[in-house]
Amino acid sequence: MDHIVLVGASAAGLAAADTLRLEGFTGTLTMVGEELHPPYDRPPLSKRLLAGELEPHKTTLRQAPDLQRLRMNLKLGCRATHLDPAARTVTLADGARLDYDGLIIATGLRPRHLPFGRDLVGVHVLRTLDEALSLRAQLRSGPRVVVIGAGFLGTEIAATTRGLGLDVTLVGVERTPLAGQLGAQVGGLVAELHQEHGVRLRMNRSVTGLRGAAGRVSAVELDDGTSLPADLVVVAIGSVPAVDWLADSGLPLGDGVLCDSTCRVAPGIYAAGDVANWPHPLTSARTRLEQRLNATQQAITAARNLLAGPTGATPYAPVPFGWTDQFHAKIQFHGWCPTDARVEYVDGDPQARKFVALYHAGGRVVGALGWNSARTLHAYHDHIAAPVAA
Repeated sequence: MDHIVLVGASAAGLAAADTLRLEGFTGTLTMVGEELHPPYDRPPLSKRLLAGELEPHKTTLRQAPDLQRLRMNLKLGCRATHLDPAARTVTLADGARLDYDGLIIATGLRPRHLPFGRDLVGVHVLRTLDEALSLRAQLRSGPRVVVIGAGFLGTEIAATTRGLGLDVTLVGVERTPLAGQLGAQVGGLVAELHQEHGVRLRMNRSVTGLRGAAGRVSAVELDDGTSLPADLVVVAIGSVPAVDWLADSGLPLGDGVLCDSTCRVAPGIYAAGDVANWPHPLTSARTRLEQRLNATQQAITAARNLLAGPTGATPYAPVPFGWTDQFHAKIQFHGWCPTDARVEYVDGDPQARKFVALYHAGGRVVGALGWNSARTLHAYHDHIAAPVAA
């Protein structure tokens, strides 16, 4: 194998590059990134960077000398537009073609947009470093903020902007924040946390429109007829895998790039990170994880398996791990947190905001969550068994 191409200058792409060199690959290595920035860490964007506590250069995952040691051809500000698996070529937006022997797809996600109001000044999404910096700059004027979407990103943005002393309203379609990610019981505690800090919650509500004045957003309209005054709106209604450039490639696509259990998509092609969808060996169900640790771990497996070939490849079977930091709360979880699971508090006190909870489903423990209890949570990792696939 002489030339490996990594599409995605992301945490996953960088972990793949590191692994390829550590495993002895001495050939040509090319990384293609749509953004102008070298690989950086995304979790701080909605928290410390948005709050002004962290400067952009501190999010960079490798400084220039360390990147140089990987001996990579870095093609930043270059978007991949087409893949031809038969010819083994990747075409870029500028018309250039890259031949490859091996390919790792790590293109991540693109944010969803509302079907209206996108052209109004003051309406933002937050996925990239540049988007975070643009949003941060506008927060300095002290705007009234409405965050649409109460998943991880939306609740983090609401917590960060409220921490800056701004007027913040969080709108979500479910009955509690994070209900779809952590269940309604823990979601209720998240709701209390936000309300205690002055965030106004409008849950179980849908957005029907954005109103503007002189081209700038002025209000968010809800399905109950309410109009929320807003100078700045952040849309955090989820993301979709960035697979548009693969539409005519013939690769199997669905909710992401469809891989086998070893992260292999097709001969010589692997995928890793937020874009990868694979049958988890512990559940036999297809899985796609939008988690920072997974991006690194899956990229390591994909790179090793690419070098090993199909006969030497090993399945990728992680126990998922994620976290979110909001106000004074650090919430971490191992495994799976089904919305219909029975939640058992096994350590600490939910009202004291320091506890560990286990998620029970199908007669087994499938997840463990710690709220300001990182050390105690770790002891429950081995209790987790994979849920039975539907």
